[in-house]
Amino acid sequence: MRNYTTQMEAARKGIITPEMKAVAAKEYRTEEEIRELVAKGQVVICANKLHTCIDPNGVGSMLRTKINVNLGVSRDCKDYDIEMQKVMAAVNMGAEAIMDLSSHGNTQPFRRKLTSECPAMIGTVPVYDSVIHYQRDLATLTAKDFIDVIRLHAEDGVDFVTLHCGITRKTIEQIKKHKRKMNIVSRGGSLVFAWMSMTGEENPFYEYFDEILEICREYDVTISLGDACRPGCLADGSDVCQIEELVRLGELTKRAWEKDVQVMVEGPGHMPMDQIAANMKIQQTICMGAPFYVLGPIVTDIAPGYDHITAAIGGAIAAASGAAFLCYVTPAEHLALPNVDDVKQGIIASRIAAHAADIAKKVPHARDLDDAMGDARRTFDWEKQWECSIDPETAKQIRNDRAPEHEDSCSMCGKFCAVRSMNKALNGEYIDIL
Repeated sequence: MRNYTTQMEAARKGIITPEMKAVAAKEYRTEEEIRELVAKGQVVICANKLHTCIDPNGVGSMLRTKINVNLGVSRDCKDYDIEMQKVMAAVNMGAEAIMDLSSHGNTQPFRRKLTSECPAMIGTVPVYDSVIHYQRDLATLTAKDFIDVIRLHAEDGVDFVTLHCGITRKTIEQIKKHKRKMNIVSRGGSLVFAWMSMTGEENPFYEYFDEILEICREYDVTISLGDACRPGCLADGSDVCQIEELVRLGELTKRAWEKDVQVMVEGPGHMPMDQIAANMKIQQTICMGAPFYVLGPIVTDIAPGYDHITAAIGGAIAAASGAAFLCYVTPAEHLALPNVDDVKQGIIASRIAAHAADIAKKVPHARDLDDAMGDARRTFDWEKQWECSIDPETAKQIRNDRAPEHEDSCSMCGKFCAVRSMNKALNGEYIDIL
């Protein structure tokens, strides 16, 4: 029988939960270390008590950097079976979280399928689902309607919800006054902004935050405080709108912790490389170490079709500087709903960024596979190299498609291979080139 409601409450009572034990084992940390970090809010374990098939993971800057994959149907692409294929492929490729961003049709069956079958953390953005759920235009919805959808998602077993609580009536004037190049590019943020503009009312996610906390506490749903004002182009990076919203998210983090509700904070966005590290440190200070969940950051605006690469560059810098959670970006970003191959490319790019950052942060055992790969390459142990690879199938295919004449080389260098020459030289052997 649970004598706690949330992971944070348990941690503060000195209780080590089964989820904390699972996270400790994965992270090579003691159970007491994980409990202390959860109690402080510096690690979250997103695990709705109704999501019984979850394989728990911890999210925090001192743990392995985690990857989130955004999926879901839209009016133009509405095959839920294909989305489920993407989900399972994403989990098999190492994604720790799936966000269902569906914006068309009856979303509940798919959401329930995720929480009943998928072991990854499941996240949603309830404001998207509000219009679909009620089948009414945005302006006709009430604050209560929005709150009721949050409860619906909690009852469906969702582990974390993105809520754009940080924009207020004041933000409307700021956006008009500061004349951002890209205004608001957050889909959820734009819906909240539009609703406030049309109704003249305050942001319901801000005004009724205490009621939302009660729902999240009841089901142990982690709040991901959405960054409605994240920059959508380099020109808007680190501007007044973004930073002031972050200050408000810090205040809301404190209010959530007072109710033992776990919190992540979302961040940029598009941003020049030289601003990323500073943004991570500012967030850690303002939000008191709450895990930072970043989209990218995307470090240049001119690479449509390759934004998985621009995001991986920014993601590696962000995670090495303190971000805990990377939202993947695919080659289809800014262009289309990603297909299965786009999803793979996005996940691999994000995993490379996360892994590189973990090595830089000296996360326990982060470099083990890299050291093993060095040994395998020196000895031409190709099977071991596949075992150490993030994407062994692609690596194998490339080698097989352009197979060399001799196994102790590749078709790039042949007998000019430096590794081969050094192995022979150090063994006192004759080095044949021609």
